[in-house]
Amino acid sequence: MLRGLLLAGSATALLSGGALAADLPRRAAPPPVFTPVPVFTWTGFYAGFNAGYAFTEADTVRTVGIGALQNNVNNNLRRPAVRVSQDGFTGGAQIGYNNQFTPGSGIVVGLEADAQYTDLQRSVTESIFLPAINANRLTNTYRTDLSFLGTVRGRIGYAFDRVFVYGTGGFAYGDVTNTVAFQTNAPITYFGNRSRIETGYAYGGGIEYALPTDTMLNVFRSSAVTLKVEYLRYDLGARNLLVASTGAPLSPGVGYLARVRTEGSLIRAGINYKFGTY
Repeated sequence: MLRGLLLAGSATALLSGGALAADLPRRAAPPPVFTPVPVFTWTGFYAGFNAGYAFTEADTVRTVGIGALQNNVNNNLRRPAVRVSQDGFTGGAQIGYNNQFTPGSGIVVGLEADAQYTDLQRSVTESIFLPAINANRLTNTYRTDLSFLGTVRGRIGYAFDRVFVYGTGGFAYGDVTNTVAFQTNAPITYFGNRSRIETGYAYGGGIEYALPTDTMLNVFRSSAVTLKVEYLRYDLGARNLLVASTGAPLSPGVGYLARVRTEGSLIRAGINYKFGTY
């Protein structure tokens, strides 16, 4: 009988405990963990490389004679204007800094400096024989060369998240060589040469796109990798070159003045590695 009472008491205790447990408030499930996706910004330093195509349209050598030698120009023995257009490869590097006022989409301003090799060199040689005017065979040679070009430019544009459209403009400089040689029969009778750093300006625009950070192109583990396509116009001005008498036979007079203008365009693609803010 005692055993029965013990069993009955245990059952009653179990039932009472279950009822009390049912009355207790249930523990709320923890809220889901939300990890915000970082908003991309163009703010930060960057460096990269570029390559493309360079060409000129206005590299015309214009010649006037000093004193009586202008008659040779008037008679096309020394031509008044000769085009020395050029085109070729360009490649180099750039470094800069951008500041975006509002992350995501917004206005971006920056400063960029670049330097590149340019395969812009060309020679034009003309052989002129007009016996009714001059019994000698005249040979005129014109050479222009822009071996490298550098710029320091501001950039301003608008970012649509990872797409940045911009305009650019600023200072330009380049290593320019100009040579003009006039021959009368075999000897060079008039010669002029100038090789120096010329300065001017550059302007243009482009579009740039930021790739995901984990792209295989991110070899430097930067905060972003961007690709760009850009057009740049440069103008290093015009200079007068004295094509002076060499003292050779058949070279009477002081010589000629040749005016050469150095300007052209670059169409290029580039890659930048951004360091700093995401």
